[in-house]
Amino acid sequence: MPTVLRKDGFAVRIYFNDHLPPHVHVFKGGGQVRISLGGETERPELIQIEGMSNKDVAKALEIVTEHQLELLEKWKEIHG
Repeated sequence: MPTVLRKDGFAVRIYFNDHLPPHVHVFKGGGQVRISLGGETERPELIQIEGMSNKDVAKALEIVTEHQLELLEKWKEIHG
């Protein structure tokens, strides 16, 4: 599972053997969130939260939204 982005203490990863819809796993400390990447006309949205504070969840969603198109490209590179 490569880390495709690091920002503000968060690590954004995409698993090689993951499934649709396109999404990322965002880690900070002992917690993680799974966020759907949406599409060119859809915004990213939360799928699952595990052990992450509300403040960090909001920041993770902000980071993924800010880098949405770049992350969609990475998903396509990894999954075809």
